[in-house]
This record gives sequence, C-alpha cells and structure tokens, in this order.
Amino acid sequence: MSSDRSLGPWRGSFDAHSPRVPRGWPIIDFRSSQPPPPTIEGMPPIRRLERITLAASHRQGDDGRMTDLAQYTRTLAEQAQAASRTLAASTGGRKNDWLHRSAQLIRQRHSDLVAANAKDIERAPEYGLNAAAVDRLRLTEERLEGMARALEEIALLPNPIGEIINSNVRPNGLLVTRVRVPLGVVFFIYESRPNVTVDAAAICVKSGNAVILRGGKEALLSNQALYGLLVEALDETGLPRHAVQLVETTDREAVGQFLQMADKIDVTIPRGGKSLIERVTQEARMPVIKHFDGVCHVYVDESADFDMAERLVINSKCQRPGVCNAAECLLVHANCAESFLPRMGRALQQAGVEIRGDARTRELVPFAKQATDEDYRTEYLDLIISVKVVDDIEAAMRHIDDYGSHHTDAIITTNLQAANRFTVVVDSAAVIVNASTRFNDGGEFGLGAEIGISTDRFHARGPCGLNELTTYKYVAHGDGQIK
Repeated sequence: MSSDRSLGPWRGSFDAHSPRVPRGWPIIDFRSSQPPPPTIEGMPPIRRLERITLAASHRQGDDGRMTDLAQYTRTLAEQAQAASRTLAASTGGRKNDWLHRSAQLIRQRHSDLVAANAKDIERAPEYGLNAAAVDRLRLTEERLEGMARALEEIALLPNPIGEIINSNVRPNGLLVTRVRVPLGVVFFIYESRPNVTVDAAAICVKSGNAVILRGGKEALLSNQALYGLLVEALDETGLPRHAVQLVETTDREAVGQFLQMADKIDVTIPRGGKSLIERVTQEARMPVIKHFDGVCHVYVDESADFDMAERLVINSKCQRPGVCNAAECLLVHANCAESFLPRMGRALQQAGVEIRGDARTRELVPFAKQATDEDYRTEYLDLIISVKVVDDIEAAMRHIDDYGSHHTDAIITTNLQAANRFTVVVDSAAVIVNASTRFNDGGEFGLGAEIGISTDRFHARGPCGLNELTTYKYVAHGDGQIK
C-alpha cells in the first residue's frame, strides 16, 4: 500500500480548519485532564491544531471544551447538510458506482480490515463485553464478504428518489404528483457491530441522504478502517465526500451536541442498548426512528410440528443470540407441553442455553432455573431463554402484549385459524408464522441491508430500508391555471 493510499480519504493537502482526524492519529478526547505535550513543533497541521485546541480546553475549563466540541459537531453537521443537497440530485447510476466501488475496496483490503478489527477485539475486555458482544464486534473474511455482497444487492435495488408514488389530473387540468425525496441528513448512533457502518452508509447514500455515523468506542479502529474505504470510493465516483462522515471523538457529549441540531439534522436513528435509545429519545430535538428492546417470543401452539418447532426455536435463539431479533422467550401451549418441553429442554441444553422457567416448565425440565417476572421482560442478548407454559393461544398473546417489546413474535402451528388469529392480534413490527424470528431483517425481507428496525408507528415500522429513509413532496404541473 502506498503512503498516499494509506491516508485513505485524507490524501492531498490538509485543511487546518477541518474537523476530521486522519486515520491512525490520536482521537481528541475533550474530557482529558492530562496536559498536552510541551511542544507542537514539527507536527502535521491537523495534529498541531488538535494540541492547540486541547491546550485551549485546559486553559478554559469545561466551557472551553464545550465550545470546541460544539464547533466540531456543528462543522460536521453543516458539511452533511451541504452534501445532502448535492446528493439529492445525484443520479442512481453514480450512487450505484459508489456501492460497487466500495464493495470492491472491502474485498481488496480485507486483510487490513481484519487487522484493524483484531485490535478492537484485543481491547474488548477493557469495555466489559460478553461473548455475544464480542461476536457482534468481530469481523471475519466471511462477514466482510457478506458486507460486500450487501452493497452489491443494494445497488440492484431501484433508486427510490424521483419515484412518482401516485398522480392525478384535476378537473381543471392540473397534474398533481406525489414524488419520493430524501429525508436529508441522518444522524446514526450505533454500538459494537462494525458491519453496520457499511450498511448504514449504503442505505443512506442510495436513498439520497447524507449520514453522520457515531459508532461505539469499542469498534473505533474497525469503523475508521471501513470509513476510509467508503470516503475513498466517494472521491473516486464523484459523489460529495461529506455524504458519509464518521464522528471520530469518543466524547459522549458529542452525541448531545448533535441531538440539539434540528436545523441541520433531519432524523436521528439510534441502534444499541436501551439506555442509549432512552437518552436519544429524551434529548433529541428532531424525529427519532427507534426500538427500545428486542424481547422476541416464539409460541409453540398445541398443533405444532415438534420437529419444526425444535429447529425453529434453536435457530431463533442460538443462530446469533446477541442481535435484536433473537428469541428471548419461549411460550408453550399446555396441551403439548408434556410431550414437547422435555425434548426442547434437552436440545437447548445441548446448545449451551440456560433455561429460566415457570413452575410448570420446571416440572418438565428439572434443570431449568426459576424464572422471575423480570426475566420475562429481559432482552438477554445471550444464550439464556425464559420459558412459560400457557393455557391457550389467548394466554400466549396476552403474555406477549404484557411482556414483549412489539419487535418480532412468532407462532409455530399447523392450524390456519390459530395462525390467522395470532397475526391479527399480536401488535408487533413483524409477526411470523412457522419461521425463525431471525427473519425480521431488511435483507431477508427483500429490502437490502437495513439501517435498523423500528417498533414505532410513525414514520416507519419494522426493518428500515431505502423507502423508510425517504419522504415525499407534491409537484403540480399546469398550463396557466389560476384559482
């Protein structure tokens, strides 16, 4: 790799007023209490600016720190807004060129990406990540190839921008059309899944939106490496380089600054733990697309095929336990519990899953632990599942309504009437019949990669793909009509 290419998106001259921090250089920590080094001579321009800024923060205290951070975040938001206006008018072909080039760079630089990710994995214990969280953080060659394929799949999707949603000709001859347009600027906050960096950027750019990415500190090096390739591809394909920007300070106050910028940012999408999403919901002055928890249920009806049920429960729980559409609770109809639960318990035990059950479950699965009321409300994101025996389908649906998060809930049954009843009554973003909860996913639903799953009713619900990142405007064509 040449020295020029190693700078990624920062090739060429540096602007001393740019808020960007070149990859591989120290990230500004505006909370640092350590004094800066005594000399700044010989440093490159941006690094010299960092030290000067940090020194000013020490002299000025918290007010100085907040002023510098406000300037940094405001600059990123202004650049995103300017890029969004250019991007909205960019052709679908140019956006697809960027997607293909980004996929190509991921494949070409896979060794560099795996190496950067390995450093994040090495630091994972410092952040107290459990095994499932480390799995979410990990990049493998297989996952990188999946990311590249996802980019290519998004390129195959129709360009939503400019689509005429509907139209009509008024009695006076006025042609009124409703046309799909981008939302504008997306502020996207996420935690330890670096593949989301690519998914989010791809969906935003394809749908004509600029995006500000704020990943978790535990994935910082992985995100920087991926981000460098995305911006390199933007430069090469003629799209605005600020269409995708990465927040490269780990200061949590940066999030608060962005959340106040309703004049620059059109929507915020948080993707992570409940505490993050609650904070964003409370502080944001712009609309938020979100879900709080993924307390997903699998209900095994009395008519279920047991072989199918066992296979689907294991897949829903174990295929990737640390994601939001993994099953967290198993409900079993009392009429089939005696026949089904012992074999299901053994299968879960063999898969390494800890079972927490009610009294009727523990009679049939003696090694299960006692479940508390809180267990049934918990998104474990780990190899733990709560189990309950219910009297009938109505009891199962009441439990889902009382304890669930309206994310993804599944029924396993051969009774069409039961399936129809379940899909009508259960009020979740995705209701699934005889399939794994893991299918509530943008790619699996044919949307391409997703930027998140929403449990809201406005503006989007379920997996958020291209169309969910658009709005519309009315365009009227006349030939001189007056009112």
